[in-house]
Amino acid sequence: MHLYSTSYHRASTVEDAGRLLSGAEDGKFIAGGQTLIAALKQRLAQPSDLVDLRHIETLKGIKVEGRRVTIGAAVTHAEVASSAEIRAVCPAISNLAAMIGDPHVRHLGTIGGSVANDDPAADYPSAVLGLGATVVTSRREIAADDFFVSLFETALAEDEIITAVRFDAPERAGYAKFANPASRYAMTGVFVSKGPGGVRVAVTGAGSTGVFRHAGLEAALSANWSPDAAAAVDIDSSELMSDLHCTAEYRANLVRVMAKRAVQSS
Repeated sequence: MHLYSTSYHRASTVEDAGRLLSGAEDGKFIAGGQTLIAALKQRLAQPSDLVDLRHIETLKGIKVEGRRVTIGAAVTHAEVASSAEIRAVCPAISNLAAMIGDPHVRHLGTIGGSVANDDPAADYPSAVLGLGATVVTSRREIAADDFFVSLFETALAEDEIITAVRFDAPERAGYAKFANPASRYAMTGVFVSKGPGGVRVAVTGAGSTGVFRHAGLEAALSANWSPDAAAAVDIDSSELMSDLHCTAEYRANLVRVMAKRAVQSS
C-alpha cells in the first residue's frame, strides 16, 4: 500500500496550535479523530501536517454555574453523557451524547470536533442550534444561528479553533432520532427546547443543506408545547434530502415523529 508523508505536531496551547497550523503547507487540526482518521484511511484527505489538540488543558472541562453550561471543546461525548452537573440542568444534551455512535466513538469523539465538522447527520449540531448556544473560538463568539452554513461548512476560518460551547439551560428540552442501524448517525433527529427566548426546534440528518431550524414546528410548539401539537404540523419535503437510506417524503414523516418524541422526552 502506498503511504504518504504527514507530519504530526502535539500542541500544548491554543496559540501553539494556531502557530503550528499557520506554518504548515496543508495542515489540519485533529482532536478525537473520529472523522479525520477515516478520511485519511480512504485518501479523502492527505494533509501535510496534523496538529493534535487533545493535550490542550484549556479545551477540557465542564462548568455549570446556575443554569449556564460551558463545555470545553475537547470534552468527549462520554463525558457529556455521564456528567451529573449537566444532567441536573439539561438532561437532553446528556441523553443526546449517550446516543452518539458506539462506546469507542463516545470515548474518543469530542463536542468541538463534531460541531466544527458539521456533518449533516451528526447529533451535536442540532443541540447547539436547538439550544441557541454560543460557539466560543480562539478569536470570537459565534451565535449558533450564524455558525452553521451548509453541508460540512461553518463560519470558522481555517485556522480558527473552537474552544468551548456555551448555553443557558432551557426550561424544557428533548432530543429524539431515527438512527441508521449500522453507523448510528441520525437519518433524522430533532432537538426541541423551550426557554426565556422562546421555542427552538432544530433538525439534523434530513436537510439538503445540513442542520436547520423548523419554523412550523416552532410556531406550533410555542402555542402548545405538546406531542400532539408537534404531530399535527405539516412537514414540507421539498427541501429535505433523499438518499440510499430513504426518500425526502419519508424523512418529512420522520421529522414529525421525532419532534413528537422529543417533546415527550422533555
